[in-house]
Amino acid sequence: MNGGVAPSTNDALLALRHDLEAADYRVERVDELLGEEATAALERGNRVPARRGILHREPSPLSLLVRLFLLNEPLTTEETTTAFPTLGLAAARELGLLDIEDGLVHAALDLRPYSFDDGVGAGHWWLLSDLGELARGGALPEDHVLGVGGASMSLSSLMIPERARRVLDLGTGCGIQAMHASRFADAVVATDISERAIRLARLNLDLNGIEGVELRLGDLFAPVQGETFDRLVSNPPFVITPRIEGVPSYEYRDGGLVGDALVESVVRGTADILEPGGIAQFLANWEYRDGVDGLERIEAWLEGSGLEYWIVERERQDAAEYAETWIRDGGTRPGTEEFDRLADAWLEDFEHRGVDAVGFGYVLVRKPIGQPLLRRAERVVTPLGTTPLGLHLADCLDAHDRIAGLPDAELEAVAFTVAPDVTVERHYWPGDEDPTAMILRQGGGFGRQVVAGTALTAFVGASDGDLSLGAIAAALGDLLGVDGAAVAAELVVDARELVLGGFLLPAGAVRRVDARTS
Repeated sequence: MNGGVAPSTNDALLALRHDLEAADYRVERVDELLGEEATAALERGNRVPARRGILHREPSPLSLLVRLFLLNEPLTTEETTTAFPTLGLAAARELGLLDIEDGLVHAALDLRPYSFDDGVGAGHWWLLSDLGELARGGALPEDHVLGVGGASMSLSSLMIPERARRVLDLGTGCGIQAMHASRFADAVVATDISERAIRLARLNLDLNGIEGVELRLGDLFAPVQGETFDRLVSNPPFVITPRIEGVPSYEYRDGGLVGDALVESVVRGTADILEPGGIAQFLANWEYRDGVDGLERIEAWLEGSGLEYWIVERERQDAAEYAETWIRDGGTRPGTEEFDRLADAWLEDFEHRGVDAVGFGYVLVRKPIGQPLLRRAERVVTPLGTTPLGLHLADCLDAHDRIAGLPDAELEAVAFTVAPDVTVERHYWPGDEDPTAMILRQGGGFGRQVVAGTALTAFVGASDGDLSLGAIAAALGDLLGVDGAAVAAELVVDARELVLGGFLLPAGAVRRVDARTS
């Protein structure tokens, strides 16, 4: 499905964009209007501080848009005309943006500003989606199209923003990942099983003047059968939901399969869809089942595929906590009979299938071109750094590829530079001259921390791109009174790990983060 838009719809979207620009309906301006405390409360789902504050301000197009779409308050027809002087009420209703009930104008869709820094650079858009739980005042319909949430922002931050020929956005939803991909791709194909999602994605693309994205209707890889891409990105419907009558199955989050089988299908399907050297990045849930570790479970899906992978688990929830999270997400509150009924169904399903926990995280898969394979599964629970993760991952992959094929003896001849966001933290017992612990800290990326000994800390400190690892090891051996060859053997192992973690760069490598900000 190409999602062609009628001229009248295009005209309406152009008028809508004009009104949003004229009102300066942007995240920064909304935050200024509401104030820090009211903005924070609104993010927690509490509208009262923002509502009280905005009542004392002179009405303006911006304040009216905030009342209508962010505070879910109806407007009079006169106020609506002030908010949409170019679009007008009739065209807004035809577009599906507004409804009239009892003489008052209500939002029929969610429309909010969105600001970002995705590695390509900073920018802002406006995004249409279905009304959320706060606006609806109850549970969501099963064909609900989600707007931008924490998961989608995580994925857009993870996306490697390097030039790509063709990108596939699998399960596009409101279109947000396809929009980000369009900033670095020659062409984007975005698919979804939901006709409503395809329609809203088309509206978002056209509202923001984004070209080069083709929308197709269909399930998983079916709409692109026989095609290949050099990049795949997906926020798939990974939520594990009991497949029994009476438990809602939301199109935006439930793939209709049992347990984590949907994620398994996506993982296994990447081998056929990627070009050599191509990269797939997606979010996922995986089960801890029948005594098998969740990371081992997802690694088993990739066994024999010939693919490289880097899996990062950011969180793990026990069965009860996982059920509570997604029942709440659907708009059902704890303490109600419906919540208890759904929680019981979730826990019965988990118990029946031997599931005691669920992991959440990121999956990066790459189709190799000859280099030694990267196969890594890890848990990273430290707070993320400030760098867009896509840039960090690109740097780490490039650095890995530079040294992965080198035997230890050749790696000793390599000089390294320490990343500028790395610091060392020393801890002392009172009165002691020597530190009891030294920790290498990373300010960007995954915000990693590495407990380091004297030799490793000195090696990192001396890595300025001039001296090779072997030369530094020999000097440390003399200084510490130990065998320099033994020091080098330890540092070779540590260096490989620090390179992949983004602490060190082989001399001559250029960090994308630094290149962008210089």
